[in-house]
Amino acid sequence: MPGTLTDLTRLRAVLTAFFALDGFIFAGWVVRIPAIKEQTGASAGTLGLALLGVSAGAVVTMMLTGRLCHRYGNHQVTVVCAVLLSLSVSLPPLTHSALTLGLVLLIFGAAYGGINVAFNSAAVELVRAMRRPIMPSFHAAFSLGGMVGAGLGGLVAGSLTPTQHLFGLTVLGLVVTALIGRPLLRLQPPAPREDSPKEEAAPRRLNARTRGLVVTFGLIALCTAFGEGALADWSALHLQEDLDATAGAAAIGYSCFALAMTAGRLSGTRLLERLGRTRTLVAGGTTAAVGMLLGALAPTLWAAVLGFVITGLGLANLFPVAVERAGTLAGPDGVAIASTLGYGGMLLGPPAIGFMADWYSLPAALTSVAVLAATAALIGFLTRHAAER
Repeated sequence: MPGTLTDLTRLRAVLTAFFALDGFIFAGWVVRIPAIKEQTGASAGTLGLALLGVSAGAVVTMMLTGRLCHRYGNHQVTVVCAVLLSLSVSLPPLTHSALTLGLVLLIFGAAYGGINVAFNSAAVELVRAMRRPIMPSFHAAFSLGGMVGAGLGGLVAGSLTPTQHLFGLTVLGLVVTALIGRPLLRLQPPAPREDSPKEEAAPRRLNARTRGLVVTFGLIALCTAFGEGALADWSALHLQEDLDATAGAAAIGYSCFALAMTAGRLSGTRLLERLGRTRTLVAGGTTAAVGMLLGALAPTLWAAVLGFVITGLGLANLFPVAVERAGTLAGPDGVAIASTLGYGGMLLGPPAIGFMADWYSLPAALTSVAVLAATAALIGFLTRHAAER
């Protein structure tokens, strides 16, 4: 088993590359959604139903992947899901109806959900072996991959068809998987260090108490992902309609939020080493709550954008810490439960904001992000004994 510093460093580099590849491929698909909508002739409503295929495939597969990781290993499942993700991203532009689009997105969503559980589980094992809180660095790689994928997709959108672009992602994904998959398969999962505390030496059996703790950390992931989904879909509209921003200026809001999250995750390891998990969760949730209140209720554009930046910094490390703690407690099953709850929060956020905006107003609806961020901080404090290192 790899226990040397060199082995662990190599494993960290390879897993980081898989996180970045996942974000890159997913973002490449997202930027071509408008073109594929036009190609299929789908209305906004039918496109929304088709896009649920990604969510349905991911949520169903996440729970199954925990069992597959137990049986075949996190590294093997990561490589298989990366191949499936790379292949399936080329399918959407081959469809010509909302129904067939929804069906192929089930496959794409299954691969996306599967690889997220598998490489997060592998990352949890590495965190436990290294005894360093490096989980945020992996999620920073996902965010950076997504930013590069979205930027590149925007650049080639005018010159490449969706078929050419997404087929290019398939080729690139398969090549990268071949290059980084081999070393991942050669490296055995790291054993916990001999001086690890007993409770961190191996995941616990998923009994009622452990399941309850895992679900509790999953709720933190849900609260965080709710905010991410809500800001992705509603921040630009809020700036444009409520603060009279131009379309270009309105787009800056989410970009600043995403950049702040990435920066927060890049500094997450140092923050966790200095503050510990509990104070990071409490401080992060509190910061995000304050930032979102500013972002939702500020009377000027730049004050609102500042609020989004503060929110991104606050939310940045909540999801990685929650998933890492769930995985430490219950292995791949814990990662699967927390990831499923987190993904559910991302799905719940946009429509929930929409309904609340209809009932009250969009600024009032966006304050729900602040409420859930504060809830995550409270959960972090109440679970402080389970969350400490």
